[in-house]
Amino acid sequence: MVVLATRDASSEESRLLYEKTVSNIQEVKAREGIVVALITQGDEQVPKMADHIIEIPPSLALLSPILEIVPLQLLAYHIAVRRGCDVDQPRNLAKSVTVE
Repeated sequence: MVVLATRDASSEESRLLYEKTVSNIQEVKAREGIVVALITQGDEQVPKMADHIIEIPPSLALLSPILEIVPLQLLAYHIAVRRGCDVDQPRNLAKSVTVE
């Protein structure tokens, strides 16, 4: 399971979502699942539970998605390469791209 467990220390809403995410991680670990967590630097709670972690710098909740997308894209790329997928020539690309 890949989980986004980042939080903005100044946002109450972000803190509540983080707590729910931690609860979900605990449920996955109770079922012996593997957890890859994207966390905010300085987080001490999630690294104790996750099998693998990726850290991003702390930021405002509105800016977090911009920082999260880069490691997630790299993760997707490397998983595709390991699976043997041709990342340079995806299937059905010609059907979705119109050439003028």
